[in-house]
Amino acid sequence: MSTHTATVTVTGHLMDTGILARVLDDVLEYGGDYRISDLDLGREHEDESTALVEIRADGAERLDRILMRVQVHGANPVDPGTASTRPAPADGVFPEDFYSTTNLDTLVRLDQDWLRVVNPEMDCGLVVTSGDAGPVVRTVPVSDVRAGDAVVCGAHGVRVELPPRAPRGEEEDFGFMSSAVSSEKPQALLVRQIAERMREVKAAGRRILWVGGPAVVHTGASPAVVRLVQAGYVDVLFAGNALATHDIEAALFGTSLGVDLAKGSGVPHGHEHHIRAINTIRAAGSIAAAVESGVLTGGVMHALVRAGKPFVLVGSVRDDGPLPDVLTDVIDGQRAMRAELHDVGFAIMVATMLHSIATGNILPASIPLVCVDINPATVTKLADRGSAQAMGIVTDIGLFLEQLARELCPE
Repeated sequence: MSTHTATVTVTGHLMDTGILARVLDDVLEYGGDYRISDLDLGREHEDESTALVEIRADGAERLDRILMRVQVHGANPVDPGTASTRPAPADGVFPEDFYSTTNLDTLVRLDQDWLRVVNPEMDCGLVVTSGDAGPVVRTVPVSDVRAGDAVVCGAHGVRVELPPRAPRGEEEDFGFMSSAVSSEKPQALLVRQIAERMREVKAAGRRILWVGGPAVVHTGASPAVVRLVQAGYVDVLFAGNALATHDIEAALFGTSLGVDLAKGSGVPHGHEHHIRAINTIRAAGSIAAAVESGVLTGGVMHALVRAGKPFVLVGSVRDDGPLPDVLTDVIDGQRAMRAELHDVGFAIMVATMLHSIATGNILPASIPLVCVDINPATVTKLADRGSAQAMGIVTDIGLFLEQLARELCPE
């Protein structure tokens, strides 16, 4: 089999961030080899470095796979060429050599023009369609591709852009976003920094996305979240059946998982409260209908309905009920979540591993996100799944949310 080569360039703080090492490791892991043909190291601490890496592989297909892989680190071919497309062979099936996307800002060259991809998202394909002003390239998940769609194939004619970073030493208040997980930095400082970022996002007319788990209710943090909703700092919520159910249980019965939230003790027949809460909402028809009829008079879901803020609830096989608003088809759930990503400028994820990872998978890398959980595995797994922009805080959810509410909406 003949050897195929391509040269990629990567720019940034290559040595201290480990970007170059990750690029070289991935080349070897995918069965290729490399030679660093040029390395221009920055002289000052704020200077970026640039490397030219010649990649070799046995076969064009293996080389393409390597080139796609190293693009997650911002490494682009020096000679990208022009993209080629092939029709999808069937509904829900990409051509075998389809370009597998990253969550980075992506551009595709058709003929001589570079076109910016709409809605960057990892682990999708690129489909070219005709728009009023010419061709449009958008990310499409494999479940949504249709037979005959023009799908970009191979690694040619595609380049990515890393999110802009301030020079080292000039990160201003949000230098904390450059660390992956924090359990030791002063929490009060981190909360103030997050609050300031949220104010900036709102001032710019962007939306704040929240992703939450039932521990928001179990820890007694629901009142803090209600205050944040009422103050305008929750524009959309992604969650599962559990958060909404226990929030509604707390509003109707004063319990969560049958435990009295005021006294911290069990109550007679408290184990039934969650299913009785679900039944009450199902009888009303929906969460919004329960609010409008006066059945549901408090809690996070009540506050969202009153504020006119959307929520997307996606269920799982273990759910009781579920609530009538819960989407039980996960593909429909993914589509509903994607539909609410417009104008999102910041995402905050609290106490939910699966929904955090699911949301991170569909977010562009240009949207900063903070993941807060008492379990360090939750915040590290989010970054491991490809959400490199994620900053994690290991702490108690209840204390964190109360502090954030005090910063943003003091009583």
